[in-house]
Amino acid sequence: MDHAKLKWIYLSLLSIIWGSSFILIEQAIKGLDFVQVGALRICVTAVFLFPIGLKKVKAIQRSQWKWIFWTAMAGSLFPVFLFALAQEQLDSAVTSMLNSLTPLNTIVFGSLLFGVAVSKRQIYGVLIGLIGALVLIIAGANFNESQNYWYSAFVFLATIGYGLNVNIIKKYLNDVNAMAIVTGNFVIIIIPAFIILAFTGFFNDILKNEAMQVALGYVVVLSLFGTAIAKVIYSRLVQISSPVFASSVTYTMPIVAIFWGILAGEKLSFYQILGGFVILLGVYLVNKRKKKA
Repeated sequence: MDHAKLKWIYLSLLSIIWGSSFILIEQAIKGLDFVQVGALRICVTAVFLFPIGLKKVKAIQRSQWKWIFWTAMAGSLFPVFLFALAQEQLDSAVTSMLNSLTPLNTIVFGSLLFGVAVSKRQIYGVLIGLIGALVLIIAGANFNESQNYWYSAFVFLATIGYGLNVNIIKKYLNDVNAMAIVTGNFVIIIIPAFIILAFTGFFNDILKNEAMQVALGYVVVLSLFGTAIAKVIYSRLVQISSPVFASSVTYTMPIVAIFWGILAGEKLSFYQILGGFVILLGVYLVNKRKKKA
């Protein structure tokens, strides 16, 4: 299948997987604290990845490992803790909407640090998509006045990391196997994550705490689909498309997250629906090709 069609398939799959991951995090923090959720997510993901991906890691050249390190920090280690922390105060749909800042940070840092050329259409598309996300956030806030929106700063920091991550992969690791990149990330962060998890007392409490056991089940599902499988797909999507196109998945994820929110009993207003359509318009403009003369 040619890349033009394949990238849209990848984008759709990631929208479903990552759009569902926020509700899984929300359920996980009912039995675990945010540190345990973040560290456990890394450890479980490594268990899934290593049997398949360790042989791929051998293909990574010594000079590329410094970029693998930075993608591990920016795209894997810090975001898993930041999102879990944010969702201690924000519901899953709102967190997903705030995650729509990723394309904006991708363009900003791509232009400032990586010399990526950005067209006016892409800038307009990102801004329109961002407006749609803000409409969703404001409309959602009317139904969730008890939430602490200062915690949105943690999501913003995570989106900066994602913006850096996607640009590093595109510029310095574009010829590296996607599975090798993701597995290399977890080779770097598995040991610190395991140490952090051990210090939380997780291994002492898990066998006698039923709530933790239920939460562990959610983390396992989240790690397999939302981290292991999704990160491989995402790395490949970055390689066959552009950083802006790949990061635009954060515009379609809130639609899936809102769907899960409705099933969980959250309210959906007309303005949230309107915001969803504005987001899709932004995605279209970001990825619309310039007509040939």
